[in-house]
Amino acid sequence: MTAFPPGFAHHPLYFSPDEQAALIAAVAAGVAEAPFYQPTMPRTGAPLSVVMSNFGPLGWVTDRVGGYRYERTHPKTGADWPDLPDLLSTLWRDVTDWPELPEACLINWYRPEADDGKGAKMGLHIDRDEHVVNAPVVSVSLGDPAMFRLGGPSRGGKTQSLKLFSGDVVVLAGEARRCYHGVSRVYYGQSALVPIGGRINLTMRFVGSRS
Repeated sequence: MTAFPPGFAHHPLYFSPDEQAALIAAVAAGVAEAPFYQPTMPRTGAPLSVVMSNFGPLGWVTDRVGGYRYERTHPKTGADWPDLPDLLSTLWRDVTDWPELPEACLINWYRPEADDGKGAKMGLHIDRDEHVVNAPVVSVSLGDPAMFRLGGPSRGGKTQSLKLFSGDVVVLAGEARRCYHGVSRVYYGQSALVPIGGRINLTMRFVGSRS
């Protein structure tokens, strides 16, 4: 198999079972303040198969009118996003050398019943809505395993696959930060960590502007 691009790192089972449970409890508390909502695609208004919320001073949102962007408040409630849990800020300091903490942590819930019962997934994309595009992206997998795919800097190229398990952490930095990536499949029903089932993904980003 071809080597992953420079800047890519995979930390298998970085979080212990107790830490994973603590993160799920933090997510539950967070979405009690900032409920999951159904985001939509720019222009078409087509719903994404995942539902989302955020931790941190900024939250990544998308809808038909405003498109992809970061906002200080929840798009449905108008309330501030909940604070980033300490376990995640500690993770960021441990696996990156970025001098500042992330400003946004996207919470994606891949639900088993999404997409007419086929389950949620995430198409290939590059995170490029940030003002500082060389800051690393750190992703945490919780719950059901998922097939992560990583390609190159151009759409339509070859991709490599890596099965991620609950507690795994992935870092996209350097060249890998500018590569297409996504989730092609979730192996539903293999973990009991998420109370209602499915996979929770936590993605931390430094945006570079809070305006």
